[in-house]
Amino acid sequence: MDLLLILIAALLMLVGIFGSFLPVLPGVPVSWLGLLVLHLAPSIPMNYWLLGITLVIAIFIYVLNLIIPAMGTKRFGGSKAGMIGATIGLVVGLIAPIPFGVLIGPFVGAFIGEIVNKSNSRSALKAAFGSFIGFLASSFMEFLIAFGFLILYIYKVWEFRELILPGSSIN
Repeated sequence: MDLLLILIAALLMLVGIFGSFLPVLPGVPVSWLGLLVLHLAPSIPMNYWLLGITLVIAIFIYVLNLIIPAMGTKRFGGSKAGMIGATIGLVVGLIAPIPFGVLIGPFVGAFIGEIVNKSNSRSALKAAFGSFIGFLASSFMEFLIAFGFLILYIYKVWEFRELILPGSSIN
């Protein structure tokens, strides 16, 4: 049972790492689920505080991941219409069955929002670029946290390796 839970948790950790780059998957929340599944393994005790803190981090990063592209739009000179367009574009990009929809959606949404706001196409393109940079920044941040969760997973499994596989002591 322990080995099965540990393997499922490892799979969730890897999916979380890939999810930080593939916009279809929520990387950090999936990685956190890996920590939760690891907690369910009877031979690996995990502190409730650790799970609680990592849950708060996962939720915070997930929310930031949705907000940062709009903030990038604003930083590169976009208006409120561009920020709203980037957010709507992100949601449409998540739902739309097109490849790289989450990359394209905020960019196109910010561009359309700026055009509707009566900006010229040059400033609209700049704001859309800001949205894209914001998306890249949020993906990198998500990768770092998911990788940190993976390190925590490896540490916990290594710490209790003797309980998981008796006789596997490495000196």
